[in-house]
Amino acid sequence: MEDTILGKGGFGSVYAGYRNADNLPQINAPACQIDDGNFLLLLYVKCRNGEKILVPLEVALMRKVNKKGTSAAVTLLDWYDLCNEVILILERPVPCLDLIDYINSKAVMQEQEVKVMKQLVSALIEIHSRGVFHRDIKPDNILIETSSDVPCVRIIDFGCGTFLTNMLHTVQQGTYEYTPPEWFLNGSYKAEPTTVWQIGVVMFSILQKRLPFRNRSDIVHQNPVLSSRLSMSKLNRHTCLNKKPEARPSLMSLKDHNPSKLASSDCNDSHGGRAGQQLINESHLEFFDRNNSH
Repeated sequence: MEDTILGKGGFGSVYAGYRNADNLPQINAPACQIDDGNFLLLLYVKCRNGEKILVPLEVALMRKVNKKGTSAAVTLLDWYDLCNEVILILERPVPCLDLIDYINSKAVMQEQEVKVMKQLVSALIEIHSRGVFHRDIKPDNILIETSSDVPCVRIIDFGCGTFLTNMLHTVQQGTYEYTPPEWFLNGSYKAEPTTVWQIGVVMFSILQKRLPFRNRSDIVHQNPVLSSRLSMSKLNRHTCLNKKPEARPSLMSLKDHNPSKLASSDCNDSHGGRAGQQLINESHLEFFDRNNSH
């Protein structure tokens, strides 16, 4: 049963709803509307009875990532092929906020936000371990469940995803501002360095309330400027946003990294003034410069 509209995108509208049988909160979302201007990537999947059926790639990816039960990804409850559109019925975590709304609801970045970033890394390790490459990690696609004292990260929207391989990918998917520089330079990219790059962009954007790069030239040539005296030298050699994919850390090394104690520092803008009351500390910055090289 549809309740309220949550948002609109290029392929249609997303609705909040409830399952009639047990009142379970759910999301009704179009995977794709199929008309003269759009196409839907389909692939054959073998059913338990041995029959092969065509399913949308997004459905196949979500079934794969949900296969082992509990998952950081929201659960695909059901899907329907209506000839001119495909409808996905997804779990709807309640209550929850997307990452930007969650961060904006906090006055200061503190230990809870560090835990969220570490949970994000763990969630992406899990998704990769199940053979799925999301390709569009950004705050809009990161939900934070707030039903307990410890916030819980959930990943949504696998519409840009594909199966995980060690091969180079040569088709660009995802959000332009989160695209790694190797795509613009070489027309190709690998899964793990791209995911790590996107983690770096997410971390920067929640620290600074803005994206680190404005265009292709910035992504390829420029180092982002963080408005903090503490971090200026660090950010020029940070690792998550290293221009060279082979120089970025692995997801597992990010998970194993233990942030230091919170050591807050005044945050100054480019004109020397205070940038509001936001505080930036070592434990956040070390997601960029994990090795603390000097």
